[in-house]
Formats: sequence, structure tokens, C-alpha cells
Amino acid sequence: MVMFVRKKAARFWAWYERYYVLNVGIAVVLFLWQLVHLYWLGADVIAQRLTETSFFPLNAFWRTLIVLVDYSEIPAIITTSLVYINELRKQFRWNPLILLLMLNSQWRHLFWITDEFVIHTFLGEPHGGTVLQVWLAWVAILIDYLELPVIFDIVRRLLRALRQGSGLEFIRKEMR
Repeated sequence: MVMFVRKKAARFWAWYERYYVLNVGIAVVLFLWQLVHLYWLGADVIAQRLTETSFFPLNAFWRTLIVLVDYSEIPAIITTSLVYINELRKQFRWNPLILLLMLNSQWRHLFWITDEFVIHTFLGEPHGGTVLQVWLAWVAILIDYLELPVIFDIVRRLLRALRQGSGLEFIRKEMR
């Protein structure tokens, strides 16, 4: 059984390396959507808490769209985690490990404190507003913004891979 798993894992990582640019490109696209969510969080939720003015108010339709964008974070976390796991698999370094941990702290944010909790807490609505809840809301926001170094790094990795031509076999194959 162990040999079977090792063989399958080796095949998966060989495939992953062969299509590295595509895999990292997918992670980049998924994570760039998070910039929309982070902008809304700052310009609406945080701004409203600090200044009592929203610089990006949303109606129900757009708020639903922002929630969908936020949940596109799930495949983004998975695809980007694979980038760092692949690098750590080849050679241990602290930077990818730290970025992997920052990235996967998002699970805690997604399933522990949702944006709805943050909004209700900041607006002092029925189930929000105690000192502990306000503190937790700020922690959730901080966790959300831990994506920024990961987004920067993953875009940098894609640009580097494109410059080096690594993992572009799928494009070369299609051009033949």
C-alpha cells in the first residue's frame, strides 16, 4: 500500500512540475480575486468602523457577489498550498513554510469568524459588540490580510516561471 501511494504521489508531482506555470497561474487568478474582497473589507467594513463612513457601500446583490468572491478563496488556498508543499518537498526553507502557514490560517478565518460576524460586531448589531467580539473581529480581519504576502509571492513565482520557461510544455504541445 505504501509503495502504491508513493508511486501515485510521484506521478502527481511529476505532472505538477510539468504543468507548473499552469498550476501557479490558476492559483494566481484565484488569489487575485481576493484583492476585490480585501478592498471591500477595507473600504467598507473597516472604514465604517473607524470613520462611520463606507467608501464602498454595496447593495444586496453586490454583497452576495463579494461573498462568492470570498469563498473562491477555498480553491485558491488549496492550489497555492500545493505550490509551497511542492517547494518544501524538494527542499526545506523557512520562507515557503511561513507563507504556507499564513495561507492556511485562512481556514480559521473562513470557518471560525465569518465576514458577517465582523460586520455585525462592528455595527453593534444584536449578536455583536462586546469587547471580546470586537477584538475577535479585528483578529479575523488581520488573518484575512495575511493573504497579501502570499498573493505577492505567488505572482512573483508565476512571473519568474514564465521568464524561465518552466512548466510551459502544455503551451508548446498546443502550438505543434
